[in-house]
Amino acid sequence: MKKVSEKLELKRELDRLFKSMDFVSEKFSEDKKISKRDHQLYWNIYQQLGVAWEFLGLQCRHWDGYKKIKDKKEACRICGKIKSTDEHYYLLPKTGLKKIGKKSMPNSKKTFKNKSQAKIVSDTIEFHGAVINADVHNSYKSRMLNHTFNIAAERIITVKERGIECSIDQHLIHLKLNTSNKMIGKKKYGNFPWELKRQNLKNFPVIFEFDEKYKMLGLTILT
Repeated sequence: MKKVSEKLELKRELDRLFKSMDFVSEKFSEDKKISKRDHQLYWNIYQQLGVAWEFLGLQCRHWDGYKKIKDKKEACRICGKIKSTDEHYYLLPKTGLKKIGKKSMPNSKKTFKNKSQAKIVSDTIEFHGAVINADVHNSYKSRMLNHTFNIAAERIITVKERGIECSIDQHLIHLKLNTSNKMIGKKKYGNFPWELKRQNLKNFPVIFEFDEKYKMLGLTILT
């Protein structure tokens, strides 16, 4: 019911807005006796109504689909937005869940010439001090030390907070801690827990979460 009421209310708002835009448009374009000052006033009002149209359109989920218009384009039957056009604004509720964009995945088996052509999404937002980045791309070719190799198609989500970086892709979760204020060695190693000696494991404040079958459920790192 909430979705239906939201749709009907938006339709009513847009209908009132379109009638206002038509009235203002006819007033300053068809009235030949209107002064230059009044003409400019109506023009400003029309532009302001256009901004209201753009922001109302952000609430539309295009429930009724699209209709064909001129130049082989398609427009939403409710808000009039042209299909596949980029959004320049985001409308977010002050409280509750904020939803920006939609989940994108690699969508082609083709290997592109470079990352720019392979890019699907590359977007970053700073949310209350935490930085979140979404990087989604298809496979592409890259060069290093005079060698050409293929970079796999990937969806990578990165979160940064207090100098700690967590990167999540389709096959791996990588956590990098903030070591700027800590004395660390010159070399970097990587091992599974069972490859380390028991006395060395005490240096890692990690708590593993698991079920009765020892299936991993999560972990906690004390910093």
